[in-house]
Amino acid sequence: MGDASGRLDGVIAAAKQAPGRGLPPVHLWNPAHCGEIDIVIRKDGTWFHEGTPIGREALVRLFSTVLRKDPDGFHLVTPVEKMKITVEDAPFIATRVDREGEGLKFLTNVGDEVTAGPDNEIRVEMDEATGEPRPYLHVRRGLEALIARPVFYELVEMAAERETPEGPRLGVASDGAWFPVGPAGAHRL
Repeated sequence: MGDASGRLDGVIAAAKQAPGRGLPPVHLWNPAHCGEIDIVIRKDGTWFHEGTPIGREALVRLFSTVLRKDPDGFHLVTPVEKMKITVEDAPFIATRVDREGEGLKFLTNVGDEVTAGPDNEIRVEMDEATGEPRPYLHVRRGLEALIARPVFYELVEMAAERETPEGPRLGVASDGAWFPVGPAGAHRL
């Protein structure tokens, strides 16, 4: 545990250096030392370290600020180290949505506030095994939040029908963009 906790301390120190309430510039950091650390973000958004849930919300929030998605997977990144972690689905969960003017503002389980729009798209995949929708919101730099089921139901309630090349679809508008929330014709079944 000694080595792992030392590495976690490094991540904590790097995350705390963020200017103001901003995010650390992880996209600018290219550390030479790379490795892995036994951190898993489960499908339900719970973070585990060495098989134990990380119970301190502030610590999870802090780690989320130094999370980066690279072509080879998800990493916690500091100026001196990049440690690969396991993410079972999306790293975050969108736990709330509110209509604010022309935008749909989401809140994630780690405290991010994101307005859906051209830079933060909503996408819905259909789970092949269950046929259930799996909706996601882009949060930042390739990191997504799975939209929690009750929040997705709210989106469907807000949705309006639109004609698309694939046929009539339900969708929501936010910040000048329109996002389908299901396959063409599904709402007419």
